[in-house]
Order: sequence, then structure tokens, then C-alpha cells
Amino acid sequence: MAASATTTTPTTHNQLKVQQGTVAKHKRPKCRGDAAPATASPVVLELDPLPPTPPDSPFRIRFSPSPGMEFTSGPHAGSNGFTKFNSALTAGLLNPMSPPPPHEKARSSPTLFEMMASEPDINPRTQIPTPINPVMNPLIPKPQVPQMDKQALAMQRISDILSSKSPGSLFNDSASSDIKLTLSSKDGITLSMNVHRQILVAHSRFFAVKLSDQWIKQQGGSVPYIVEIADCEDIEVYIEALRLMYCRDLKRMLMKEDVSRVLGILKVSAAIGFDAGVLSCLEYLEAAPWAEEEEEKVAALLSKLRCDGLAAGEVLKRVSIEDRNGTKDGGENEDVLLKLLHVVLEGKDEKARRDMKGLVAKMLRENSSQTDIRKGSLYSACDGCLELLQKHFLQAAGSDLSEVTQIARQADNLHWMLDILIDRNIAEDFLQTWASQSELSSAHPKVPAIHRFEVSRVTARLFVGIGKGQLLASKDARCLLLRTWLVPFYDDFTWMRRASRGLDRHLIEEGLSNTVLTLPLAWQQDIMLAWFDRFLNSGEDCPNIQRGFEVWWRRAFWRRNGEDRPLRQLQITAGPADNS
Repeated sequence: MAASATTTTPTTHNQLKVQQGTVAKHKRPKCRGDAAPATASPVVLELDPLPPTPPDSPFRIRFSPSPGMEFTSGPHAGSNGFTKFNSALTAGLLNPMSPPPPHEKARSSPTLFEMMASEPDINPRTQIPTPINPVMNPLIPKPQVPQMDKQALAMQRISDILSSKSPGSLFNDSASSDIKLTLSSKDGITLSMNVHRQILVAHSRFFAVKLSDQWIKQQGGSVPYIVEIADCEDIEVYIEALRLMYCRDLKRMLMKEDVSRVLGILKVSAAIGFDAGVLSCLEYLEAAPWAEEEEEKVAALLSKLRCDGLAAGEVLKRVSIEDRNGTKDGGENEDVLLKLLHVVLEGKDEKARRDMKGLVAKMLRENSSQTDIRKGSLYSACDGCLELLQKHFLQAAGSDLSEVTQIARQADNLHWMLDILIDRNIAEDFLQTWASQSELSSAHPKVPAIHRFEVSRVTARLFVGIGKGQLLASKDARCLLLRTWLVPFYDDFTWMRRASRGLDRHLIEEGLSNTVLTLPLAWQQDIMLAWFDRFLNSGEDCPNIQRGFEVWWRRAFWRRNGEDRPLRQLQITAGPADNS
């Protein structure tokens, strides 16, 4: 730095001390005056203190930047500290992940035993070492960047920002500047740069007030004037915001940054009243892609800054929907969800339909509020699938197999819709409707098993839901379900077991057992005896509900044989109260 850049300007007027709130608190800058000293009177722009930071590092760093900028780290940075540190860093001595240097020692000629032991390695097989991923192997500690390295890297990035400027730019130009601006942070990093009062005043409402013509008169005629901003939250972000004031195409300059950096520049620009910077940041955020975790940061920052302009509204439209009156329209969510349901139900590509069924079901499960989609809307979609199933099933029962493939398609749609209803605990009405399909049940034997077995998967899903307590239907509804669909379910079990991918036989058998055991004991007997006869004649082609059969047997015949069930005596003892 030139010697003149470090001198202060004498004055006989009061010293102007300006305190600016941290950007995170979004305070308007306040002005605070002190008594005028007899010597120099720098303008100090102070920031509110940040949360406690780690103590200063024992290392002392001093960069050798390009002309017009100074860096120091720590209160007493040495002149050659950075040179030693940089040499050690280049040599790898400060990097704990660096491998140790090879250790060579003098040794004599190999012995005969060593020569014989090394014979297989004369033509060694070339092996490609497998890289070790510390993320996949939790036993290997992840490399951590030392605090000193982080500070050095941050200062190197700051140096690059200050030294890189387009031809003709006055940013950090010591020859034409009239203000020497010093930025300092709580962690001990301090830098000085050269700025121009005319540019700061023209672009920032804050600097227009603090660096007014009256302030110039108070400082006298000597330049450069000394201005300091203390306790900066992020010095890099402050420099970026100031550099934008020297750019003609702010949007193009921001294209080099990421969303997190632009959010930081937006905070600083809003704090100092840099309206052009705020507008450019909002235009960038509106057009740039966001990561999923960045959406909340953007919305939270805009709400804190209270950016109510048109550009802020365009940004917020990416994460919220508003109607023409400016209020959120909750009914549109239901319309979108219903449209997605019908598109999946009517899709033509089976592979794509399977993929989208899983996606839509996941979306509905994650956002299962009752206000999103009404029960009546879901049942309306179910009724449409059931009508198509009845149409094609009855056609196939009449020997018209022209559209027989639609039976499996519509049955699969009903199975998917039933999963959604069970997830939302509103499937009882579906059970009642399915149990009442006596016409379909009667036509069931007339349809080839290869085309009809998908229908029994719907019945199996209901058995699992009842057995797990996901469906709390009435006794009559459960009995009607078994009376209508149990025999067709038995007939299709072989095809279900062999043709359905991912079918959990044991889960279905357990669900059927529990469903039967929820009925009155007399009804259980009829169903269990019929199953016993069928299982002995069909074997693996019949579901095995032996566990449920044993439970029914113990219930029905334990007391009937005149044997009372041994009751475990429950003894309750109460010790003396301890009043001590």
C-alpha cells in the first residue's frame, strides 16, 4: 500500500461514528456521534456482535496482495508469517491427510532366503487399487480441513476477488479512489480496499446519508478518507456487494455465483439500501434453479427482508400458489391431485403406469391432510374403475374376450386405489361396496382363471387390511365379504401365487385367518370346516390358515369337553407404606 493510503485526515469537527445492525437482524443503520479528537477522525461503520467464535489461532498470516489491498489476520500479524505458512502448506506439513515421506534405509544384499521368497513377484499381476470412500465406510474418519487452512483459503478467495476486475473498472483503484474502506470480522480478518465516494453515494441510500456533502466538509480537504466497517458477518459477501456497484451488467456478474452466495449479497444489499443490487439478486433467484433445501432459505429470507416488490413476488410464486384475489387457493391442490389420479388410471404404457403409481401414492402419503383431496373425490375415481371392471368382466363371462385384458387393468387400478384409501383410513365404504358385488362373484367361474385372478388380489388386500386392523368394518360387512368372495379367492389362489410378482403368501394367509377369527364363533366353525376339507384335497393350491384353525378349535371345544381352562392366579401384594 502507498503510504498516503494509511494516513488519516485531520479535522477539528466532531467525529462521526456510524453503527450498522447486522444483516441477519435487518436493522436500519443508526448514526452515533462522539467528541472530536485532536487528531484523525475516521468514520467507523460498526456491526452488531456475532455469536461467540473460537479463540484466535496461534498462527499469524499476512498476505502479500496486489497493490491497493491489504490483509491481516490476528491482532499482531507478522511480516513473513504467511511466507512460512505457505511454504509449510505447500510442503504438505500442515495437511494431516498427507502421506508420510518414504522411509529409506541402507541395507545389504538380499539373502538367499529373501531371493527365494520374492520369486513369485518377478512378474507381478497388475492390480488397480480400489478407492476407499469414507462415506461408505464409517470406520474411516472423514478428512477435516484445519481452521487455519479455512482462514487461509478464505483470504485467498478475497484476494482473488479484489485483484480481478475488468479493464477500465475503478473497483479497488488506488490511483483514483478517495476513500479507504477497512473491513474487519470477529475472527480477526481485516482488509483494506480503495473505493469511491461518488459511486457509494449514487448506489446506496445508507452511504448517501453517512457520506453526505456535509460530512465531507467536516473531514476537510485531504484524501483518502478513512471509513471502517467492523464485525462483518462475511467479508467476502460485503466485497461482492460493493463490487456490484461498479458493474454495468449486474445480472451477468451474478451468473458466476451460486444461490447461497446470492442470498448473502441480497442481505447486504438490502441492509445498505443498494436497490439495484436487491433487484438483480431477486431476478437471479427467480430464474436460477434451486436445490430442495434452498427453497426454505429463499422464502425465509424474503419474508424477513419484507421484499414486497414485484420481483420478490415473482420469486415467491415458485414456492406458493395464489389466486387472483391474492389468497391461497386450497381447492386447486385437489384438482391437481385428481388430475394426476385419472392420468395414471387411464395411462397406456404399463411400465410408466407402475412407476407413476408409486410416485403419486408417495406424494399422497406424505401430504395426507384431509383438505388436500376429499373422500368423495377418491371414491368417484374408484366407482369409475369398478364400472369398467363390471363391463369387461361380464363380457368375458359371455365368451366375449375382445377386451379381456381390461379386467386385469381395472382390477389393478382398484387395488391401487384401495391402498390409498387404507392409508387415509377411509376404506370401510369400499369394503362394503366390494362385498356387495354378487353379480361379479356369480360370473367368476365363467371367466378363464388367467384373466380373472387379478380380481382376487383386491379381495386379498381387504383380508390383509382387516387382519391388521386397518379396516374396522361392521360384522355384517365382514361376513358378507367372506360369503361373496372367499370361494373365488380359493379358486384363484394358485394363479395368484404363481403369476403375481411380489405376492406375500404368508401375509395374505395371516390376514385371512384374522378376518375369520373376527366373526362370531358359530360362523367361524362353518368357514374353518369348509377350509379343512378343501385344504386336504388341494394342498399348496389352497391358502394355509392352520394357525387360525387351531385358535378356533381351542375356542370352540375347550369348555365343550368339560375341561375348564386353567386360570393363572393373579396375586397382588401390598407392602407396608414407607413414611420415613
